[in-house]
Amino acid sequence: MNSIKSPIEILRERLDRAHPLSDGAWNACMGHLQTHNWRPRQEIFAAGDQDRSVYFIVDGIARYYYIDADGQERNKSITGAGGALCSMDTAINGNPSPFFAEAITELQTVAIDYAKLLELSDAFGEWSIVMRRLLERLILKKERREFDFLMLSARQRYEKFLAEFGNDATRIPLRQVAMYLGITDVALSRIRRDMGMTGS
Repeated sequence: MNSIKSPIEILRERLDRAHPLSDGAWNACMGHLQTHNWRPRQEIFAAGDQDRSVYFIVDGIARYYYIDADGQERNKSITGAGGALCSMDTAINGNPSPFFAEAITELQTVAIDYAKLLELSDAFGEWSIVMRRLLERLILKKERREFDFLMLSARQRYEKFLAEFGNDATRIPLRQVAMYLGITDVALSRIRRDMGMTGS
């Protein structure tokens, strides 16, 4: 965890990279931010919950996952620092979340209600731009993930995963990685062996 700057200071720096926020625009949200610390495997929200918060990840790694009719977990997404956790259907429409969100590592988030973000966007042009750019990133990530599953081999998907997560890749259990890639543990072990990676 970062011991120099507070989670809220780190969040502002990251949001400013999307688009700079004036002090007035930032101060308008300050009273609505909540900092959370999560343990590995701790649930942030569950399928069926109606949590309308957006959890900005300050530090650590988390995942979205479904549980199918046979009780098997299926990873929807893995995200790290700079990402966010939210069921958009819940936030926008109030519907129960169809998936779970869980910490993979020690995790630190700063949360704010989605409705408050919309209020900020209406009141401040800077917040409107920040929100648009964050949603654009989400759309692009989903588009690229669809491409990966349709057009890339399992090994290519794993290589892309390693490039995206860098050193953080070693913090994610291989079982979670295999689920994220849509392959079995055995297949991932074979890919790692063929790549000359240890710990397969």
